[in-house]
Amino acid sequence: MLIIPAIDILDGKCVRLYKGDYSKVTVYGDDAVAVAVGLEKAGAKRIHIVDLDAAQGKGINNRKIISNIRSKVKATLELGGGIRTEKDIDEILSAGIDRLILGTIFAKQPNECRDWIKKYGNKFIAGIDALDGEVRISGWEQGSGIKDVDLAKKAAEAGFCSIIYTNISRDGTLSGPDLENTKMIAVESGLPVIVSGGISGEGDFRKITEDAFARGKIRGIITGKAFYDGKFDLTSVISKYQTDEGVFF
Repeated sequence: MLIIPAIDILDGKCVRLYKGDYSKVTVYGDDAVAVAVGLEKAGAKRIHIVDLDAAQGKGINNRKIISNIRSKVKATLELGGGIRTEKDIDEILSAGIDRLILGTIFAKQPNECRDWIKKYGNKFIAGIDALDGEVRISGWEQGSGIKDVDLAKKAAEAGFCSIIYTNISRDGTLSGPDLENTKMIAVESGLPVIVSGGISGEGDFRKITEDAFARGKIRGIITGKAFYDGKFDLTSVISKYQTDEGVFF
């Protein structure tokens, strides 16, 4: 189980949204690079980065900042938000990012994503962000008409190395992760799954790691708001619950 702290970047700042709502933003820092360095010092072996500007598809991104993060930390970096063309992929891989998360483009053009996986190899994670079982796209602002479990099956068929599953209704709420649906996604896809959204404190990490069914299927836990709000000590949680430093999923 890998503990994966998140850095969401909006207008150059480190932020968290409430249930993906861009009008409900909490700013946690002006220097995302410094935040990343601090996370690595706390023991993070992998960092989850979301470019919220790029996710909206309005031609704005934070890739210079993300490139600076890469130059300052050795941790595995996974990046999501606005990756929709081969040019995006080339630019991000050239910056040294380890894993690229495909969300909107995968929901809209799964065959194109399959071709990218064949060309670039084992570098892609399927980002499945769902509200009431429906996959949301374009920075979570639009519905897709696709069921989360159906897209999970397509992820396995396309050759993704893993899935990040987010229940949007839990994200930023500190209400606990959606463990049951995450396990369903793992079973239906057969892929390693990283759970995201709703982590409220150390008890959630304990619950997940003690769940016999989840072990071996849920390989990572993404945490954001709870960590930034001081609901737990990241160094302590990593020491207690992190058991896998692999970058292969």
